[in-house]
Amino acid sequence: MVTVKPVHELDQFGPSGAPGSAVSARQEARRLARRQHLAHAWIPIRQLKPRHRAKIVDHLLQLDEGDRYLRFGFQATAEQMKAYAASINFKRDDVFGVFNRRLQLIAVSHLADLGDLNHPAMAQGRGHAMEFGVSVLPSARGLGLGQRLFNHAVMHARNRHAHALVIHALTENRPMLKIAARAGALVETNGADSEAWLRLPKDNLASHLEGTAQDMGAELVFRWKAQVQAVRHRLQQWLSV
Repeated sequence: MVTVKPVHELDQFGPSGAPGSAVSARQEARRLARRQHLAHAWIPIRQLKPRHRAKIVDHLLQLDEGDRYLRFGFQATAEQMKAYAASINFKRDDVFGVFNRRLQLIAVSHLADLGDLNHPAMAQGRGHAMEFGVSVLPSARGLGLGQRLFNHAVMHARNRHAHALVIHALTENRPMLKIAARAGALVETNGADSEAWLRLPKDNLASHLEGTAQDMGAELVFRWKAQVQAVRHRLQQWLSV
């Protein structure tokens, strides 16, 4: 079970002082201390719905060319990413996101239902599989969000009675393959492409309780952030009058 602790983190940090100045050094020290704290804090992961498609597109458009290449396996254009977001089947798949306090999506994972597949990594070579993909904005790197979203996907895939979690990635995407290998996945490399298969344990009462607690906690934190943002917006409007 998780202890829900609302955090005021994952904000885009403000402008720093002049390079080399004492102010800049202090800001950098505070920024580093904050990120180190966040790397070990509980971070709410919210399940996304069709109404979040625009935010998913905004998130993807903030990825640079290298990140788009690693995420999709090719140099995805803006139109291709918009088409991808429009094609997500939220009734079949699960999509999860991490929001900062400005309600910007800084990390997104897609858990796609692949149905029944035949593969040695699954029990008796056949079973239900789900595929995992993830992207994290550069400003949110170093917080372990990719690992957290992977762990979250494993839990939800188990609770949906999946036998295996699948990752298709470019061989040069070492961080993603490292996460999979660390979890015990079977990684097969074929030139520029790699495939990882992770056999999943069966779901149980603990996995369902943890999933419910995570989802409820993330929803509460999001609503709290939305209320804070609304109050801040009203104050700004009042002060500008």
